[in-house]
Amino acid sequence: MKNSHWIIFDMDGVIFDSERACLSCWEEIAEEYGMSGIEEVFRRCIGTNHAQTADIVEEAYAAVLGEGIAEKLLKESSRRFHARYDGGHMPVKPGARELLTLLKDRGIPLGLASSTRRASVEKELGESGLLDFFDSITGGDAVKVSKPDPEIYLLAVEALGADPARTWAIEDSYNGIRSAHAAGLRPVMIPDIIPPDEEMRRLSEVICADPAEAGRYLIGQIFGT
Repeated sequence: MKNSHWIIFDMDGVIFDSERACLSCWEEIAEEYGMSGIEEVFRRCIGTNHAQTADIVEEAYAAVLGEGIAEKLLKESSRRFHARYDGGHMPVKPGARELLTLLKDRGIPLGLASSTRRASVEKELGESGLLDFFDSITGGDAVKVSKPDPEIYLLAVEALGADPARTWAIEDSYNGIRSAHAAGLRPVMIPDIIPPDEEMRRLSEVICADPAEAGRYLIGQIFGT
């Protein structure tokens, strides 16, 4: 039977608890460099690509710490992050593996749309034993404009052979929800670091507390159970 429903996942903050892991690296470096307000700056970077993140950090700290501070922060945080979490040590969000298993066992095609480069996405998923859940992967290096622009979801839908109106997007970030909504998908928000606001409630089809709740919702919508 031809598939009539599809689901596309974001990765960071939905499948991996990587945003908190990354924030801890930023906080360590911020203390060493004397960078105040680092958590708020980090929150503004959630759901953006590398270039956008660099611009946000540079705007926040260059006047005080000099030009190039973003490059220093991002280079050092990347080094610490990969030293700690490469090799299958990336923490998987509680319930994420079970949600993927539930959907895959029901025969639902799954895609992934991440602002992270595809090679890094495939490496992290592969090391965690999650790569085979996905029928297609779209990385941030495939797009000209990152989330909240809809481009990445439009490409992900095309790669999966899906109909946007019958495709749910599982996201944690504001920019991700904006991107999926603009692309005509059905956004499901599972909040991570940033709680939903009124805009997110308006743009999301549903907001779920955790992957288990999202699974119950999706199965109910698709199979009426």
